[in-house]
Amino acid sequence: MSESAIIAAWAYAGMAILVLSLFLIERKFADAVARFEENVLAFLLTALTLLSFVQVVLRYGFNSGIDGALELTSIMFAWFILFGMSYGIRTNIHLGVDVLIRLLPKKTFRYVALVGAVCTVLYAVILISADWLFIFGSETRGGAVTYWSKMFQIDLGLEDVKYPTWFYEPLGLDQRVKRWIAYLILPIGLSLLAYRSVQATIAIFNGTRELIIASHEAEELVAENKDILKD
Repeated sequence: MSESAIIAAWAYAGMAILVLSLFLIERKFADAVARFEENVLAFLLTALTLLSFVQVVLRYGFNSGIDGALELTSIMFAWFILFGMSYGIRTNIHLGVDVLIRLLPKKTFRYVALVGAVCTVLYAVILISADWLFIFGSETRGGAVTYWSKMFQIDLGLEDVKYPTWFYEPLGLDQRVKRWIAYLILPIGLSLLAYRSVQATIAIFNGTRELIIASHEAEELVAENKDILKD
């Protein structure tokens, strides 16, 4: 087995451990998991906003700036989006269009909702790795795990994001932060998306959830607040 294959195998094992741990912890501490997810997203959004604000002030007010701020902002934005995908599935806040399928009979509507949820699971799985698509005659290869494994193997650093001197010198590290560290969100985020999508699919099948999207959110908000202007 090649080195890249071994690294990829470890990545898959780590993803499996992450999902299994989340499943077991959530059974007893569902509220704690929810708060943790919200806190991670809040931290990323706050850090992203503050870094952008400080960079603008330094750039236009003092003609200076923070080295690597643009690259770090892009990485935090990617973490926010990729981590937030699974949170959106869990909390049912992803918007979509369901005008057509709501015209269908109730039983057909449920089948279509299940197909949509399964497609979301397949989307996450294909992004994780598309190698298995060969069974359908596809020549597509690679995916998030393959890409992350290559970054880990070649051990490249980011262009501009560096450790502070007091941190990397005593530990004997390279100054630049490794790309594989920044790109950890690829296997983490997509494994969480797949897991939450499977949960949503099961909930739709059991009848405890209607859709994997929440396209009726705007309609509900209008209904809830229709009398505010009258008051």
